Amino acid sequence: MRNSKRLSSNRSGFTMVELMAVLVIISLLAGVVAVSVIGNIDKARSTASRASLKLLHNSIIQFKLDTGRFPTEEEGLFSLIEQPSDVSGWDISGYLETTSVPKDGWKNEFVYELYPESGKPFVIISFGADGEEGGEGYDTDLFSTDAE
Repeated sequence: MRNSKRLSSNRSGFTMVELMAVLVIISLLAGVVAVSVIGNIDKARSTASRASLKLLHNSIIQFKLDTGRFPTEEEGLFSLIEQPSDVSGWDISGYLETTSVPKDGWKNEFVYELYPESGKPFVIISFGADGEEGGEGYDTDLFSTDAE
């Protein structure tokens, strides 16, 4: 009987303070990892958007070389995958390898402007993470004329 009492009093375990300390450390590590991962995701979305802008910009230039004109704002980027009715010389396979116009890294539509204020013949714009004009950081607007 004495031996059984002695065994129960010698059992070791974690105290509540030790368990709480471990939980706090795990929470802090999870927070650091989450912030790091989220930052890399936004950076990847920005990089993907810039690559798409460059592809679309070059496709518009090829459209102009083949047809003699830029797409109208009404035709927009859709003219890269489906031939406008009044255009001759259009590449029968289209100007994109997809059957739809790509979206930016944040799943927003690109905006096509013909003869913008910059004086360039056209620009394609991604309004960044917030999907609205203006902004800073990952909300900054991206322009195809900057991706050249």
